[in-house]
Amino acid sequence: MTAALGEGKKGDRTQSLAAIRDALGARSIVLIGLMGAGKTAVGRRLANRLDINFVDADSEIEEAAGQTISEIFAEHGEPYFRAGERRVIARLLETGPQVLATGGGAYMNADTRAAIKRNGISIWLRADLPVLLRRVQRRDHRPLLADGDPQVVMRTLMDERYPIYAEADITVESRDVPHDLIVTAVVDALAEALGRKQRPADQAEPSKVR
Repeated sequence: MTAALGEGKKGDRTQSLAAIRDALGARSIVLIGLMGAGKTAVGRRLANRLDINFVDADSEIEEAAGQTISEIFAEHGEPYFRAGERRVIARLLETGPQVLATGGGAYMNADTRAAIKRNGISIWLRADLPVLLRRVQRRDHRPLLADGDPQVVMRTLMDERYPIYAEADITVESRDVPHDLIVTAVVDALAEALGRKQRPADQAEPSKVR
């Protein structure tokens, strides 16, 4: 018997995960959010918990180009990178089910948003500025942070991108807690969202999962 998607307590967790996989079908779970939101770390753990593949779009772009993202930005510029990013994500979305972590700017492209809508369920890992700054300052490979004050750059990106990220199917707060707690929040949100989509229209709840 198929488990109800809302089941998530101890004894029902395995059945709930199986129900999420069944409801996904061939779709991808697509993680969006700013750099430092935890898309890769959470995505790997989420894929492991759901027993499906994890794919990092940035790694796929680098493999296709034979260059790092920093090198692509430096040699060809951001518009060239974004065009390649759009093509790679469109290709990856044909290979679900999977957990797909995308770069911070990917969801800003209207064609990419439409492709994700058709072939996936989008999850915005939303984080506040102090959390993002603590995370991104641990690493120095971010092309958009190569010049300028990281706090100013991140605030500008938040102002530009958060209204678009808010179009995602699900929003989960990315906080300074163990990643497994964020994964659990994502799993619970997926169970609720996918269960709501399977209900008759007159029983569906219109609000997004938070």
